[in-house]
Amino acid sequence: MSRADLVMHPEEYQRLEEGLRRLLYDANARAVLLIDKNGQQIAASGEVDTFDTTSLASLTAGNVAATDGLAKLIGEREFSVLFHEGQRDHIHISIAARKAILLVIFDDRSSLGLVRLRVRRANQELEEIFEDIASKTRRDDADGGPASPFDEITEEDIDALFGD
Repeated sequence: MSRADLVMHPEEYQRLEEGLRRLLYDANARAVLLIDKNGQQIAASGEVDTFDTTSLASLTAGNVAATDGLAKLIGEREFSVLFHEGQRDHIHISIAARKAILLVIFDDRSSLGLVRLRVRRANQELEEIFEDIASKTRRDDADGGPASPFDEITEEDIDALFGD
């Protein structure tokens, strides 16, 4: 049985966080978020306490989805990079490893060129990490291991837990 969802182990999560911290530093950014295509934050680094990251992640995923629709309307497969320029802060959005969305928030201490360069390098690292995750997931599937910790829970277990 094959799963569409990937199971992330602590070591891969740590690698993702390290990669985001490195991108934050190298791009001289304020914050970096890795978001799944459903709008859920996977990992983040930087000044994330100054933002409503739940809304930011959700709106970013919606922005990417809307832009994908625009691309298809004009015959493009996708627009892989989005950039929004503000008075003080700027947002660079890109597809990371074809599996997630990478959001970089930066100000005038950095530049779009530097952010794009550093994101390109970070994307290579993210591709490797996501491939490792997928590889472990395929291996777990082949070994017949549980797809998730919740697969072993039966309806009777739930009824016993929440029943009268």
